[in-house]
Amino acid sequence: MLMRHVTAFAILFAASAAGAGAQEFQIVKVASVTGSAVDQLQSKTIFFNDHRADETTDKGAFIQFEEWSRTKPVQRQFLSLFPKFSEGMIHRIIDGSKREMKDELQMYITEARFKLSRPAASIDLARFTTLPFIESIDPAIKHKLIKPDEVSVLKDEKSANMRDPDRAWCEGLTVGICTRSSYKLEGKLPIGVALANKLRDSERKVSDTVEFESELRIIKTSDINEAALQKLTGVNTPVAGMLEQNMFYVNQVMRFGKLIAVVQPNPADANSSIATVMIALAVSSHTLDTKKKYQDVPVLRNMVPSQVLLGNSSFNTGNSLSAGLPVYVRNRIKAIAGMLERG
Repeated sequence: MLMRHVTAFAILFAASAAGAGAQEFQIVKVASVTGSAVDQLQSKTIFFNDHRADETTDKGAFIQFEEWSRTKPVQRQFLSLFPKFSEGMIHRIIDGSKREMKDELQMYITEARFKLSRPAASIDLARFTTLPFIESIDPAIKHKLIKPDEVSVLKDEKSANMRDPDRAWCEGLTVGICTRSSYKLEGKLPIGVALANKLRDSERKVSDTVEFESELRIIKTSDINEAALQKLTGVNTPVAGMLEQNMFYVNQVMRFGKLIAVVQPNPADANSSIATVMIALAVSSHTLDTKKKYQDVPVLRNMVPSQVLLGNSSFNTGNSLSAGLPVYVRNRIKAIAGMLERG
């Protein structure tokens, strides 16, 4: 989920700590990013929140899509894959019978805010809608450019619901690039995947490679609901620019990813600007609910999906997706902050 312009937001929506400038920024976790005063931001500091109650459990990490839609309507407006998105219907084999059911999703939402040392009007987000930009965020993920007629959302039931009814993915003047990306799991995770596949019987096997497709585009200011976007960012100044990544196809675990980066003048200092980066990753509830089959097998107790996704497993490693979502998004945000700061 996770790009001439997130997704890796995916990406909507991924990042390692690649790039010397990216490492200069430091993450500071705060209770509320949008509720924090802008004038409290120091240079090279990123206010961050992923809503986890603590760093050792999954408490608070995921929120049901329906609850998120109800309680965070402004987030849903900007961070859903597209405005009309809703959970689709899929078929599963249960007790030998094929049944249709809702493809329930849970959302992992992260928010970040940082100060840039240049005026907002001097920051051209279109410069970041290139393949080199995407490649520099996380060298572990490999990308290739694709055309609109090569996207995969028409080819399987789970991804068919990811079609935007109002436009085709990767088409339009606002789209910078469209990519197919591939990431091979690192460290001990491929071994864990191989062991887990032995438990899956006739179910579709888990791959040791995450593949996703996404587009990166600039949102024109004329197409932005500025009042709603200011409510989302918590910064009450005109929107100077908005970058959006839509990860509309993922081969497993996640359904979609979305990343937005919004630049606004700093209300406390006209010579600087405030950037807000938000990432939403939609994970299948079915994936998160498959704890028991792993917990009952001693060698796989650390392969419980929620543990692995949140980086709390002994199988987690590295700085990319294999490290878990919290490390993945933090490094992505730090990399983006560094590149925006350097211009």
